[in-house]
Amino acid sequence: MEAMAGKSAQDEQTRLKQKAAERALELVEPGMTVGLGSGSTATLWIKLLGEKVRSQGLKIRAIASSDDSEKLGRSYGIPFTNFDEVSSLDLTVDGADEVAPGLALIKGGGGKLLREKIVASASKRFVIVADGSKQVEKLGKFPLPVEVIQMAEPLVSRELRELGFTPTIRTNQDGSRYITDEGNLILDCSGMLIDDPRALAAKLDAIVGVVEHGLFLGMAKMALIAEEGGLVERTT
Repeated sequence: MEAMAGKSAQDEQTRLKQKAAERALELVEPGMTVGLGSGSTATLWIKLLGEKVRSQGLKIRAIASSDDSEKLGRSYGIPFTNFDEVSSLDLTVDGADEVAPGLALIKGGGGKLLREKIVASASKRFVIVADGSKQVEKLGKFPLPVEVIQMAEPLVSRELRELGFTPTIRTNQDGSRYITDEGNLILDCSGMLIDDPRALAAKLDAIVGVVEHGLFLGMAKMALIAEEGGLVERTT
């Protein structure tokens, strides 16, 4: 019975994510250059976008925030470009691990936070798609991912502990260390709610050996939150 209840809840969550992804698809216009996010909700959106490219001939170009997202997009025939050819993206759609007031975000649960932030920073319009479970009043219940140079991990971990975090090196299912697309480690930082995200971001940016962190602040223009009562569109 518990397994059935769990599957039912998971199916409902997927249905809500699908609803948000469908609304995000309406934001895409012919001729756009779009950013493809990573993770389960972004994957739903990429599939919808790919179907429109394949079956309706939608003309777009894309840049992906992960190798997995690019591979999925190419399987539908989505044409890709790069930042040598384009200086900005018209629209990027991505998921989030937490969405707080002001559209402050934690991202990086899937391990792609560096490229996700690069793509988001180059976007004229950065849109988040999520289900209602991702909404929080204060960031930090979801462990904050921090991407670090492998050599610097012991040094960075000590500084993160001084900030009040409990950092844990992310591992794969087999126990090996998770390595990002760029060859770095991820420290998942738990044990502390974030009272001042901007102040914390500045402290993290100042730690030598930190490549990037999962605080996405002042970047999202809209969040499409699918709840049981309907779709909520949040803007800054």
